[in-house]
Amino acid sequence: MTRSLSQDSVVKRFLKYQHVLVFLAPVVFVAFVFTMAPTETANPGADYWLEYWWLFPFFLLGATIVNTVGISGAALFVPFLIFIFPVLAGHSLDAETIVKVGLISESFGLSSSALAFISYGLVDRRLAASLVAGALPFVIGGAFLSFFIPEALFQFLLAVLLILSSYILFRADIGHEEPGADAEPQAATDGGTTGALPDDAAKLGPAGVVTSDEGNVTRVDRDGNDYRYDRGGYLERFAVYGFGGVFQGLAGFGIGEIGIVSMLRSSIPVRVAIGTNHIVVATTAIVASLTHVFGGGLVGGHSMNLALTPWNMVIFTVPATVIGGQIAPYVAAALDTDTLKRFVAFVFAVIATALFVLVGQAVL
Repeated sequence: MTRSLSQDSVVKRFLKYQHVLVFLAPVVFVAFVFTMAPTETANPGADYWLEYWWLFPFFLLGATIVNTVGISGAALFVPFLIFIFPVLAGHSLDAETIVKVGLISESFGLSSSALAFISYGLVDRRLAASLVAGALPFVIGGAFLSFFIPEALFQFLLAVLLILSSYILFRADIGHEEPGADAEPQAATDGGTTGALPDDAAKLGPAGVVTSDEGNVTRVDRDGNDYRYDRGGYLERFAVYGFGGVFQGLAGFGIGEIGIVSMLRSSIPVRVAIGTNHIVVATTAIVASLTHVFGGGLVGGHSMNLALTPWNMVIFTVPATVIGGQIAPYVAAALDTDTLKRFVAFVFAVIATALFVLVGQAVL
């Protein structure tokens, strides 16, 4: 009992101060880059390090958007670096550099936002664990396939899937998931009913979660909003997240954009779906990145040279994505359900349009 209480105290303290640890991470990263990272030129000066300071506000906005709706950061960063960056910087980036910047920035931003959503009480960890376990083999397989299959073909397929997902979201009736919308009696820890909401001493504020013997979940976030749902629909989610995992490995994003639709279709509340999706996307993005970095040499594909990494870009994009990741849960909690649904659908349509343009350029 004493050990359990001690663990609860550690968890609560960690969640309470997670933002401090999260903000220290980019500070350590930037300090490491300044002192240890290899660069193309020896002893670069201020002109080199400050060249891309203007990326900060763009990546801050982008990270806030993608983390609010629970999708991969690369879904916006890659189109930005392809279409907008050349206009502002006066030169374009090669594909390898774009992947590097996107992956490094996304990893920090997703990790930051995932911790923020956990502390807010909007992550179903049991659901996230099952989705990650089911998706990882597909993610790794997709990453290896990327060394052999034409990129334009998969960009086209992903664009089609995003258009379909956007349509489904616009048509989906997800009014059931409004906090406190269900007037039914709430679940108690013994599987019965009670008028009291769950309150876990290890979590911040009134946050807590209980699951009845019938599998009905009652979740309370740190603001006291309650959500009621069950975890049914595992087969559909497994199929969709597995399919999306292939694209996550191929293109660096796809599992979050496609997978969240299956969670909404299986009656997971939109805010819980977004929070849980962060864990899935963050974990699979890291695995996909590692496979791309180390797997290319194993199968004769590409590999990444750290000395060619544009460190003067990531020293601004990493802090921006970390801050955006911390802001996202508050934005998600403040917006109403219909706004979130339509915003996610709009973002999907924009990304799909950018992908269609990329495919058109590749064909021409």
